[in-house]
Amino acid sequence: MFTLACDRAYLYAHPERELTVEERRRYENAMAERARGIPTQYITGHQEFWGMDFIVSPAVLIPRPETEHVIETVLSYVGRAPLRVRSGQASPANPLRIVDVGTGSGCIAFALAKELPNAEIHVTDISDTALEVARTNAARHEFQNRIWFHHADLLEGFEPASFDFIVSNPPYVGESEEDQAQLEVRKFEPRNAVFAGPTGIEIIDRLIPQAQAALKPNGRLIMEISGTIANGVRALLSDWNEVQITNDLQGIPRVASARRL
Repeated sequence: MFTLACDRAYLYAHPERELTVEERRRYENAMAERARGIPTQYITGHQEFWGMDFIVSPAVLIPRPETEHVIETVLSYVGRAPLRVRSGQASPANPLRIVDVGTGSGCIAFALAKELPNAEIHVTDISDTALEVARTNAARHEFQNRIWFHHADLLEGFEPASFDFIVSNPPYVGESEEDQAQLEVRKFEPRNAVFAGPTGIEIIDRLIPQAQAALKPNGRLIMEISGTIANGVRALLSDWNEVQITNDLQGIPRVASARRL
């Protein structure tokens, strides 16, 4: 499909199709890159997430199915909220405000934009190149007029009590765990999007107090985490309300959520 720039139906409907010399070269080059360990998503430049097709490059983390639990968690809380924010029905004068910290490809922010059409959504990233990928994805999905982009380190520059939800898939792998990470991740995905520091909790340790300041009263912080740091994250959130750790489909702690006092 990548070589021929076609969809799956075309591929199945034309089994007799022979590759041209140029198409064969393209196919063989792609196979050679994959044999070197380059992730398929970086070869094709695409990854599906939340039923949407995202452009990806080595400047951003490849979106993964586990991260969809972050979206599900946000939507579960929106569903419990007053009618003002339910199903994205915030009034134009007082919209639901969300920020995705370390947005990368923009997959979390744009999935939320899809589900909450009246929400005001901001994204931050410390990487200019990652923000360019996110802007490309915003344009592809026609969200460019609904998303506010910020080149920032976590939540720097925002006014206090700005957001109803702060969401993030921060770096959470410890350098001490590096030999346990997949070779593809270690070699090809952006290091500053994967590794947080010696223990894996360093970025979250910085994000939590910033989130405390940037959230509105009763606003919620929702982050992707790993089982390795779940207890450490819970300890960092000890002075928050309604702290919950949600497991993914494999039973691994995957999402931490908490409500600001």
